[in-house]
Amino acid sequence: MEHILILGGTGEASALAAAVAERGLTATLSYAGRTANPRAQPIPVRVGGFGGVAGLERYVRDHRVTHLIDATHPFAATMSAHAVAAAQAAGVPLLALTRPAWQPLPGDRWHGVPDIAAAVTALSGPARRVMLALGRMHVETFAAQPQHRYLLRFVDSPDVPPALPDHRLVVDRGPFTVEGDMRLMQEHGIDLIVCKNAGGTGAEAKIVAARRLGLPVLMIDRPFIPARATVHEIGEVMDWLGHSAHEPAHLGV
Repeated sequence: MEHILILGGTGEASALAAAVAERGLTATLSYAGRTANPRAQPIPVRVGGFGGVAGLERYVRDHRVTHLIDATHPFAATMSAHAVAAAQAAGVPLLALTRPAWQPLPGDRWHGVPDIAAAVTALSGPARRVMLALGRMHVETFAAQPQHRYLLRFVDSPDVPPALPDHRLVVDRGPFTVEGDMRLMQEHGIDLIVCKNAGGTGAEAKIVAARRLGLPVLMIDRPFIPARATVHEIGEVMDWLGHSAHEPAHLGV
């Protein structure tokens, strides 16, 4: 019997869960559980880690998973690498559903950096008003550059205040609009945005807003992920599920 395991935590994963439920397929959606009030899902959900590659392989075998789909965030490099290794070890096909990376357009003022540490280093210098559009995971790292006033936007109120000496916190849940993000940036006098190249359209409003306002963006490149079959559309995943599990999709990272 078919059993699909979707590694999620993204809007794409939720959309895929709805698509497989509509088709009547047996599937489970798994996510890390960093959001306090996740949206309801039409298929069974598990929350929490697996315990590394061995734990994920064991789950796949114990629950007789026949198809593994990685629909995690493009920066969830550890989980994605574990999925590649566990799928190989368990002998089940793996497909990644991910967003195409953003590409700079005319008017963009991007400065690319390879990772969070490089982004922190790039903030050396005089005080600025910086929008950290990174979620909550890496915020404390930027305490190494305490001269700036930081604008943070979280999905949930944190249990402990962010460890930044000078910051403003906005609690809000997307989807966000270009006009709303422009207004937010203007209200806080933002002169630099720091963000990850998450890609797709769901988080693109801040990029378009920065372009329209002529603001520079410190763009963090995507991490390395081992080669795996990759698609960008829900329909491509459904096609893959409807054919032989071993038919290849195009490769990407």
